[in-house]
Amino acid sequence: MTTLLPLGHLAPLLVLAVATLGFARPGRRPAYVPQLAEAAALGALALAALGAVQLGMGSAQTIGTGAFSLRMDAASATMTLLVAFVGWVVVRYSRSYLDGEAQEGRFHGLMLIALAAVLVLVQSGSLPVLIGSFIAIGVALRQLLLFYDDRAEARRAATKFTLVWGAGDAALVLAALCLWQAFGTVDVVALGTVAQGGLPLAGHLAAGLLVLAAALKTASFPLHGWLTEVMEAPTPVSALLHAGIINAGGFLLIRMADVVQASPGALAALVMLGGFTALFGAMVMLTQSAVKTALAWSTVSQMGFMLLQCGLGLWTLALLHIVAHSLYKAHAFLASGGAVRAVVGINRPGPIAVPGLGAVARAFLLALAIYAVVALGFGAVAGTKSAQALALGAILIFGVAYLVAQGLADAAPRALTQRTALASLAAAVAYFALHVAAGALWGPHLPAPPVPGALEWALIVLALASFGLIAIAQALFPLWAHHPATAGLRVHIANGLYLNAVLDRLIGGLSTHRHAGRKA
Repeated sequence: MTTLLPLGHLAPLLVLAVATLGFARPGRRPAYVPQLAEAAALGALALAALGAVQLGMGSAQTIGTGAFSLRMDAASATMTLLVAFVGWVVVRYSRSYLDGEAQEGRFHGLMLIALAAVLVLVQSGSLPVLIGSFIAIGVALRQLLLFYDDRAEARRAATKFTLVWGAGDAALVLAALCLWQAFGTVDVVALGTVAQGGLPLAGHLAAGLLVLAAALKTASFPLHGWLTEVMEAPTPVSALLHAGIINAGGFLLIRMADVVQASPGALAALVMLGGFTALFGAMVMLTQSAVKTALAWSTVSQMGFMLLQCGLGLWTLALLHIVAHSLYKAHAFLASGGAVRAVVGINRPGPIAVPGLGAVARAFLLALAIYAVVALGFGAVAGTKSAQALALGAILIFGVAYLVAQGLADAAPRALTQRTALASLAAAVAYFALHVAAGALWGPHLPAPPVPGALEWALIVLALASFGLIAIAQALFPLWAHHPATAGLRVHIANGLYLNAVLDRLIGGLSTHRHAGRKA
């Protein structure tokens, strides 16, 4: 174990120091503030990289004691490097995007504060530090969402965010109190150790509250509406939110994995809520015409899938999901303008192969057969995989089977059939290869998936059946897309089944009561 202070711990201090310059020069074209902001973000990235090398793969170190400590291990070092990289890209993009804005300096200051808070969060070694980081992120992000505070949509989105994020903070505080009452400590490592011996009633309650906090932080169903309405904020804010901040709820679960995994009820809640959110978000995403709105619904779906992975006890894959999603979504938001132009410039495609029921059945059997062969091969080389990991891989293959079905349609050319079959093979190989790599990198610091009992097997079967049925329905959609009932259903799904309207009315009622109170 290293005896030196990991350099990654200095990254948030550097970013925070430069953030103060943005408030000293808050106006338009604030001298060298944008350049210094980018330099600070790049410096944080360099410190994160040096800190990861300094720490080493199998090492871990905690600085501080008791209620206030920071911890650096393989998982937190990875997240520090990821957050610093995404932050640097977004801050660099902000230099040109915000050039000439009336509050340009203040914007850079707020972005750096949010970045520093996320860096502290992923290095937290105790619950008070974790909670303080979440609160700081909420305060900074609310101000960023209100950057154009003259827009009613921006004020509404900021209000929704504050309510949901604040509720998550409250749940996290209650979880910390329950854990303190149950075990007499709020240190993350100590809690993980004692949780392996079983949880008392207060511990199970804390695990449930941790799940609730994570669900609120990741914009899970049914309080997902705020995440789809933050487009009134500048694009860099959307990129930082969707590529970085929204993953904080997932990291909370990963950091507290031992406690959550010790509660079967908490895992079951994650599987059901995460799985439903993933399916719901994906369906709504497919009905959206605006690029950024579709990306927002994609984030809702991806966060739901990440919660499902946590519920299955696949903690290393959940962390891998966070890394991959962050990199993809940062690029997608920052390049969204170019994507619109590219789509407009593409000629309309010609006829596509529409698979029938027989083709869909053959496609799913072929995709699962390819997956089974690859699974057996990796099992022989890298050891037997858990039932949860095999089930998750099958769910991913369901998505590829949709493409295979098009390749097996009667009108499909042979080249398309070959490409889709190769896509299924590549997806299966990539899944198991990445699983092996993630296990080697982060496995020593995270609990292994639990041995499935009756409840776990029921949840695995439920997840497989749900995702399989949706994948089959999607593959067969062209056969009944023109039915009158389909058009009505599409409208309802495009509006998210109007769940967001319920929260709008609640916020309107709260605003009315506050206004009446002030007049009185």
